Amino acid sequence: MAYPMLESPVGQFYIFDGNRINKGSQEASDLLKPTDAVTYYETLRVKQGIPLFMEDHLARLERSVAGVEAFEVDAEDIRRQSFGFIKDFDPDFDGSLRIVLTKDHLLIHACEANIPEKELFDEGINTLTLKWERVDPNIKVFRGDYKQAVAEKISCTNSYGRPYEILLTDNEDRLYEGSKSNLFVIKDGAVWSAPDDKILLGITRNRVMRALKDAGAEFKIGMFTLEEITADNKAALFVSSTPFDILPVKHVNYHDLDTDNELLRSIQRSYQRIADDYISAAKRNIQ
Repeated sequence: MAYPMLESPVGQFYIFDGNRINKGSQEASDLLKPTDAVTYYETLRVKQGIPLFMEDHLARLERSVAGVEAFEVDAEDIRRQSFGFIKDFDPDFDGSLRIVLTKDHLLIHACEANIPEKELFDEGINTLTLKWERVDPNIKVFRGDYKQAVAEKISCTNSYGRPYEILLTDNEDRLYEGSKSNLFVIKDGAVWSAPDDKILLGITRNRVMRALKDAGAEFKIGMFTLEEITADNKAALFVSSTPFDILPVKHVNYHDLDTDNELLRSIQRSYQRIADDYISAAKRNIQ
């Protein structure tokens, strides 16, 4: 399914093939039209003008291209153009940056950011489930059928209102991933994740794994059905992603879960220290 390169943009200008183009220009309008080219993308969380974990995002972008078309990706040029865009857009930018790549074109722009309100980090989020087996989850290309299925599900409601995130289940009804996040289960004193081949190995997830170690958590591989999770009143869920770091899950469909879990809170604190240290080091390097 064809999909446009420019999605949910914010701001008055974008960078396209190294040139600044203005919102409302013919070039910008053309980017809103679907393209048949294979389109690769990364969405980066920017805090205090620093794109978090950018080197990991660019490495994954290179892997995505290598898995489909195998053309050369100039990661250093993308990094340079991204920092140049942020400098002109807002040196203290706090939001989301999107890097979109085809075989012939590069687009960099600020995009709508799904950044949670502070209370969601404390109280947790509402979610619904969707049965969907992802194909090649670690190759990040636009897939229209998947985006449509998620969009339709997220427009639904449960007794707690509309969901903040959609949790995917496999053909055996086991939870394994969020639609735009990685999923973790705290159960039986350990933190569980689906096998690597089932999930997108998210950039934030890499830092969550470090946070788990710092928090003294035991990590295991495994998947559970919702019924297996809710049968354990000490079980907890959390999701991680570029836009929202680590969020507890309070509701899944019509089930309530515990968000006042000390291990979960310890992991959140450890992750925040890692992110803060990264921002501080990046600022020192660009001074």
